[in-house]
Amino acid sequence: MVRSRAQDLGVCGVTAAVAVIDGKWKSLLLWQLESGPCRPGELRRRLPGLTEKVLTQALRDMEADGLVHREVHDELPLRTEYSLTPFGRDLSEALAPLAEWGHRRLAVLADSARKT
Repeated sequence: MVRSRAQDLGVCGVTAAVAVIDGKWKSLLLWQLESGPCRPGELRRRLPGLTEKVLTQALRDMEADGLVHREVHDELPLRTEYSLTPFGRDLSEALAPLAEWGHRRLAVLADSARKT
């Protein structure tokens, strides 16, 4: 989905919501940040295959969309942490029923695979 959809006032609400979590990693980052603030290195360790470049871009996009807060601690070495904003928590809670539906769908698929 095109990034500009996240700011297009003429789209439906579902499209506007999906636009801010579009892509392979944003929903996983949202899920990881539900448990509390994380440093970028910690996020990369938790999500194998996520490159530093993609992580940085995804976190910047999510920060621009108001989902995450970036805090740089003034110490040496510099320490950066990301956490969900209240708006990001709202999105996470709104996605919970969709996640439950996804788990039920996977169960149905697994059951069908066992029967064949």
